[in-house]
Amino acid sequence: MLKAQAPAVIAAAIEQGVQLATAESLTAGMIAARLAEVPGASAVLRGGVVSYSSDVKRELLHVDASLLQSKGSVDPEVARQMAVGALRACGAQLAISATGVAGPEAHDGKPVGTVFIGWAWGAESGTKEHHFVGDRSQIREQSTQAAIHQMAAMLDKASSQ
Repeated sequence: MLKAQAPAVIAAAIEQGVQLATAESLTAGMIAARLAEVPGASAVLRGGVVSYSSDVKRELLHVDASLLQSKGSVDPEVARQMAVGALRACGAQLAISATGVAGPEAHDGKPVGTVFIGWAWGAESGTKEHHFVGDRSQIREQSTQAAIHQMAAMLDKASSQ
């Protein structure tokens, strides 16, 4: 996964007329920032929510409070709901989310490197689980790249249909 994927995401979104949004926990805005580095991103990047705390996940992204209480914030369904929340909050057609454990300690019973990338495209949504290795900075970077890769794959699939 290369940094060059962000320009491909922006170009594909512009070509397809798809508005983008992000919901980020462990990446704390890195996904949106990487997309915004691309000239022309303002044509398709609607915005993002940095939801580092569970309160923000619940109140701004409408992640189910009982889910957060029972499973914690590092959970595939939380990631999915974050993406759906970003889609709605930003008025986008495609949203991506990231929640996970960057370290240095385990969180919510999940080991360091556990990351869930959520996505929402129209009425469809889902998640992908990742297990990254490295220090905090490396895990956050790998998470950012995984999210952008997921967006690129979804836009590529849509263009071939």
